[in-house]
Amino acid sequence: MKRLVMAATVAAMVGSAAQAETVAVTADRLLDVATGRYVEKPLIVITDGRVTSVGNLASTTLPAGTRTIDLGATTLLPGLIDMHTHLASSPRYGGYSSLRFTDSFWTVIAVRNGEETLKAGFTTVRNVGSPNYADVALKQAIEEGLAQGPRIVPAGWSFGSTGGHCDETWLPPSLDAKAPLNADSPDEARRSVRTLKKYGAQVIKICATGGVFDAGASVGAQQMTFEEMKAVADEAHMDGMKVAAHAHGAEGIKTAIRAGIDTIEHASLADDEGIRLAKEKGAWFVMDIYNTEYTQAEGKKNGVEEISLRKDAEIAEAQRQTFARALKAGVKMAYGTDTGVYPHGENAKQFAIMVRYGATPLQAIQTATLNAAQALGWEKDVGQIKAGAWGDLIAVAGDPLKDVTVLEKPVAVIKGGVVVKGPN
Repeated sequence: MKRLVMAATVAAMVGSAAQAETVAVTADRLLDVATGRYVEKPLIVITDGRVTSVGNLASTTLPAGTRTIDLGATTLLPGLIDMHTHLASSPRYGGYSSLRFTDSFWTVIAVRNGEETLKAGFTTVRNVGSPNYADVALKQAIEEGLAQGPRIVPAGWSFGSTGGHCDETWLPPSLDAKAPLNADSPDEARRSVRTLKKYGAQVIKICATGGVFDAGASVGAQQMTFEEMKAVADEAHMDGMKVAAHAHGAEGIKTAIRAGIDTIEHASLADDEGIRLAKEKGAWFVMDIYNTEYTQAEGKKNGVEEISLRKDAEIAEAQRQTFARALKAGVKMAYGTDTGVYPHGENAKQFAIMVRYGATPLQAIQTATLNAAQALGWEKDVGQIKAGAWGDLIAVAGDPLKDVTVLEKPVAVIKGGVVVKGPN
């Protein structure tokens, strides 16, 4: 045992030394996402993966041995954050076509999806549901240096009621297919939270209402009681964990907010009372208002069932109008895309839709930086380029405050001071 402890200590020391390099990153300008102002000729110094200073190229003295990464005529921003991803899913396999593959297939494709997400400029993601703790496995592999991907806040399995959106609803009774953590009482809900925490989840995801990709006819029908949702929130909060609730329908949204759920995913049919409640209680809306573009164009080819395509088409514009109303009312908004429903690596396509429906470019960018960091509880670590935060940066060609589509094609991505895309 002593040998094992000593070996682990030596390995940790070697790992720390390997990351201790100091690098300095410069470009034409940096967008301060808190103020919307540009900083000309910035110089960001990163040591051991974290930012130690943010200064000016002309006036900053660099430590000896510092390696400089000059990104030229680009604009720097903090690494982006996606609050609603499914890394162990692929839109290529819709409906019953996914049943062709063995269970561990989804963990394997998560590796590629994680790399594509990172290279798209999303250096942090919250993964709100995956089978067999695939997101926990990928997080561990990335942290061990065995895979390339973003910082992951994993949920493990998402859960809800028997027969609900988080359950298996497409197979006959003879197969006895069911999600492993269905919760049909407050006590079962608490046990599900405890089980997820035990096996590595860092956020809890529940299904409060029906959804687009289940066999039920209604997208918005409430599927968990107030008592069940409150038990989830209380149990998670007792250990400092946050809770995300898949909720399309107005009553399910309001019940989730009253129960103390932290983030409302989709929020498609929120009514005026739900919007008022969200603002009053400080709940976040995480609204995936791009992905229907892909689903309607490619879903049938990918095997998505007709009922799902119909529900998707019916709810799309209503959700976008809800987004516009909630934004105008001042509801807190965090960026979430539901990638896995559409291709990973295309996460940034949602920015343009947000602007189309009323957000300023800066507001849209803030949802994926400052706001998302606050919703995660990670304000000190991500969401801004500042001393103490992780050295996660992206560089884009052009002015994102004039054209948010430049975020769709970052020319460089840096995670923890290491270039993962662009010049070395």
